[in-house]
This record gives sequence, C-alpha cells and structure tokens, in this order.
Amino acid sequence: MALLNFRREAERPTNGVVTAFLEGVSIEVMPRTAAAIEDFRPLLPPGTRVYIAHIEGTPIEDMIATARRLREEGFEPMPHFPARIIRDAAELGDWVARYKGEAGVTQALLLGGGVKTPAGKLDNAMQMLESGVFSGFERLHVAGHPEGNRDIDPDGSDRAVMEALRLKQAFSERTDAAMAIVTQFAFEPAPIIAWADRLASEGIALPIHIGVAGPAKLQTLLKFAISCGVGPSLKVLQKRAKDVTKLLLPFEPTDLIAALAAHKAAHPGFGIEAVHFFPLGGIKTSATWIADHTKG
Repeated sequence: MALLNFRREAERPTNGVVTAFLEGVSIEVMPRTAAAIEDFRPLLPPGTRVYIAHIEGTPIEDMIATARRLREEGFEPMPHFPARIIRDAAELGDWVARYKGEAGVTQALLLGGGVKTPAGKLDNAMQMLESGVFSGFERLHVAGHPEGNRDIDPDGSDRAVMEALRLKQAFSERTDAAMAIVTQFAFEPAPIIAWADRLASEGIALPIHIGVAGPAKLQTLLKFAISCGVGPSLKVLQKRAKDVTKLLLPFEPTDLIAALAAHKAAHPGFGIEAVHFFPLGGIKTSATWIADHTKG
C-alpha cells in the first residue's frame, strides 16, 4: 500500500507545474462582496484581472464604482455585460462609455445572462459584439459551458452552444481585441479535457479560461452548483457528501487543478490558457488558496 501511495504522489504535478498553470489567474466579485474587502492589494497580485458580476437589479453606478475602485488599487476590472438585463443598444452604449470614461475599463465579459425574459431586444453576446460599441476594447471574453447549458439547449444537446461559439470564433478573426472563453465551473477534469479537445477539433481556437469554484463548504458548493446548472461533474460533490468524514471539511479545487495542470504540462497545445476563480467560499478564502499554490 505504501508503494502504491508513493506512485500516486510521484505522478502528481510538482508545485512548479501548478504554479505555471495558475499564471494569469483571475477572480470574480460582485459590488456587495467587493465592498466587504477593505483593500484588495494584500490579497491579489498586482494587475490581476477581476471580473465584476452584474446581477439583475444591481445599479450600474455600483458596478462602475467597483470597477473604478479596482482600477485605483492596481487591478484590471472586467465587468459583465449580460445582454438580457440591458434595455436596448442605447443603454449598452451608455454603460460602455461610462465604464471607459469613469473607470478606465478596456476589458469586458459579454454573455446572454441568466434572465428568462429579456429587458429589451438584446438577447445574446453576439448582438453586443456586432454592435460595434466595444470598438477600442483590448480584451473581450465570452461564456463557455463544458457540461452544456440547458437554458440554451433544453434538449440536453450542445448544438446551439457550439454554433454560438463558432460565431464568436469567426468574430475573433475580424477584431483587434484579444478574445477568450471563460467557463462555468465544474468539478471533474475528464469532461473539461474532452470539451476543450472537442472545441479544437471543431476549429474553435479561442483560448479557454477555465472556471473553478474556490474553496468552500460542501453545502455552499452544492447549492451554487445546482442553481448554476453544473452538469455531470456534480456527482463529485454528491459522492463527497455521502462521506461523513469529509462532510464538514471545506472542498478545495486542489485535485482538479493538479489534474488539469498535469494534462497541460504533457500537452502544451491544450486549449486552457488560464484559470478563473468563482470565490463561492469568500474572496479571502480563494485569494489565500491561490497565494498558497503560486509561491515559488
């Protein structure tokens, strides 16, 4: 048994491999969670990309204030633009102009948004990309779903999701902005690897920023995973929930990231370019985990 354990440990990536995989890591906040952090500078490396999630009902003033604060503290704010909560092209243009003028924003995540009834005519990221209002932005990210998305493909297939990614790939070839796919979080490496390889085989070459749930209580992760529509890899959490010895311990992404890092080291052309953290257990908790795993 000792020999078996030794072999397993030897096959795990070294800290250097994980550190390399975590280079360029990003994290997500909301205005209310950011407000609880007195200063981000002790928590995150300078220049870290910080996504700002725009939940329906959040005033645009709060979003812009959060972006401005992050910029002033030396970080790269990337606000969400959820199409279905934006009333029309005029409002979209106003938001973009205000972000640029008041907070120096040059990066954005464009997505449909989880709202069932759109506030206006905007419904998806492609409409916003094609509008031209993001001209001059340095970086534009779009959403990806390694385990599918029932809101987009109710039949459980991935036909609509894949077609949307093909359109975004085509757009990336005619824009000067750097583009990438940032994904929903998942808990199992095999489906992520298979999905990334499939994108490559379909000619979708957009770099992938893989979504990872930061350390959190198991009950918290289960709640968010179910509400966010996480797919088959949810069974990783469900299996852990049956183990009473682990039920009260926080779930960490260590094994998932180690497996993906090992795969990337063995296959340098693998499509994952960066890791994006959803700090479901708190910003400080995720920031501490990142710091502990990126030390030289």
